[in-house]
Amino acid sequence: MTMQFFSTRDQNRKVTSSQAIAQGLSDEGGLFVPESFPQVDVKALCGLDYPALAAAVVREYLTDYDPAFLTDATRSTYGAAFGGKAGYLAPVEGDTYALELWHGPTCAFKDYALQLMPKLLVEAKKNLGRTEKTLILVATSGDTGKAALDGYHDIPGVEIAVFYPTGGTSEIQRLQMATQEGANVAVYAVRGNFDDAQTGVKKVFGDKAIAAELEKRNIRLSSANSINWGRLVPQIVYYFAAYAQLLNAGKITFGDEVDFCVPTGNFGDILAGYYAKQMGLPVGKLVCASNENNVLTDFLTTGTYTAKREFFKTTSPSMDILVSSNLERLLYHVTGSDAEVAGFMQQLAATGSYTVRPETLAAIQQTFSCGWSSEDEVAGEIRARYEKDGYLCDTHTAVAFHVTAQKKRQGVPMVVLSTASPFKFPRSVLSALGKAAPENDFEAMQQLEAATGHAAPASLAALRSKPERFDTVIAPEQIAEVALGYQA
Repeated sequence: MTMQFFSTRDQNRKVTSSQAIAQGLSDEGGLFVPESFPQVDVKALCGLDYPALAAAVVREYLTDYDPAFLTDATRSTYGAAFGGKAGYLAPVEGDTYALELWHGPTCAFKDYALQLMPKLLVEAKKNLGRTEKTLILVATSGDTGKAALDGYHDIPGVEIAVFYPTGGTSEIQRLQMATQEGANVAVYAVRGNFDDAQTGVKKVFGDKAIAAELEKRNIRLSSANSINWGRLVPQIVYYFAAYAQLLNAGKITFGDEVDFCVPTGNFGDILAGYYAKQMGLPVGKLVCASNENNVLTDFLTTGTYTAKREFFKTTSPSMDILVSSNLERLLYHVTGSDAEVAGFMQQLAATGSYTVRPETLAAIQQTFSCGWSSEDEVAGEIRARYEKDGYLCDTHTAVAFHVTAQKKRQGVPMVVLSTASPFKFPRSVLSALGKAAPENDFEAMQQLEAATGHAAPASLAALRSKPERFDTVIAPEQIAEVALGYQA
C-alpha cells in the first residue's frame, strides 16, 4: 500500500513521500502529514539493532522508496558516525533514564535525521525523475544548522544556506557553522531572534515569484527544518529503541507504559513520540519541557497559543522559540480539520494568537503534559544531577530533568531525551557546577573536562584550530535576496 501525505491546511493536496521530502512545505504553507498511522509489531521491532529498526520504522511511511535502499541507507548512517551509541539509553537514577541523542557527528539529536535525510532527498529526486538543483534554506536556533550543513555538504545537486540569529547561539554552535567545509554551503547571521529567521525562510517558501524565478534557472527550494517530513520520520525510531532497551534489560514487561520528557522548542522531537504512540508503542505521557520561553506550557495548559510575548535569551538557545511549527501537525491530527488548522494559522499570523476548542485541548492533554524551568532551575538541575547521580548533562537536557521531577509518575519509567552534549555549552555547564567560567568557550571546555573527568567530543575540541569561513550578517528581509542570488 502506498502511503500518501497531504497538507495540514488543504487535504486535497496529496503527495507521495518522495514529493513531501523533496518539496518540504506545501504550496500554501501547510505541513505534510501521513494520511494514516501504520500499525507495527512492536515486539518484533524490539529485537532489531538500531539500523534495522530505523529501516523498519521509516519503511512504513516512505512506501515509494525501495526497501533495499532504506536498509542500506540506515545501515551506513547509524554505524561508525554514532560511535556504536545510536539510540543509547543511560541509567540516571531509579527508573529515570537519559536517551543520549548526541553521539553523532555534530553532538546533537538533529544528527539522527540530518545524516539520513540527504540520502532520502537524493533518492526522492531519483524516484521522481528530477534533475534540477535543490536549494535548501534552513533557519536554526543553534543545532539544526550545523547538523544540516554536516549532512548536506558536497552532496551533488544540492546547495544549502543556513540562517541563525546573531548572538542567539552558543559560541561553540556558532563556530560549528562558521567553520563548515564544503563548496555548496553558506551561513548567515540574521539580526533578530530565531522566529525572525524562521519567518524569513517561510516567507521565501511562500513566495510564488521567487519560486518562478528560481525555476527558470532549474532550481527548486526545499527545507531541512523539522517542517520537512524527512526530518521527523527518523526521529520516531529512537522512541522504539528506548523502549526496546528497557524491555531487553528486564526493566519493563511488554505492554508496560513508558513516559518521555522532551526539551521542546519547535515541537518536532516530541511530535515524533506522538507518532510512535499512534503506531502502537506503549507510550504513556509525553511531557513537553520548556525554558523561560514557555509558550507551549501555556498552550498545553490553557488551549490558547500566544506568540506575542516577551522573548528571553536563555542558556538553552535551541529552545528560544515562540512559534513552534510542528504543533500545526498535532492540531491537524487531533481536530481532523484542515479548515480549522488553516484558520488557526491565519489568526496566528494576523494577531499572534489563537485558541482551540475545549474538546481539542482535552484530547491533547490525554497524551501531553508540560512544565517549564527558569534559568536558576536549569543551573540547579545540572549541578544536582552531577552531584547526586554523577550524570553530566547540557542545559536543554537539564530543562527536561527539572520538569521530570514535577511530572514523574510513580512506578512508570521516565525517559528524558538528552538532546545535546554538555560540551556544546561549556560555559553554562561549568557555571552551573559552581565554577568560574572563563570567557573563552575552549578554555571552558578544557576546565569542564578537568572538573568532571569527561572528555569533550573530538569534533568540538577540533573547532579551535579551524578557520572561520562565514561572517556575513543580514536583516531577515534579506533572506529572499540570498535565495534569489543562487544560479544553477
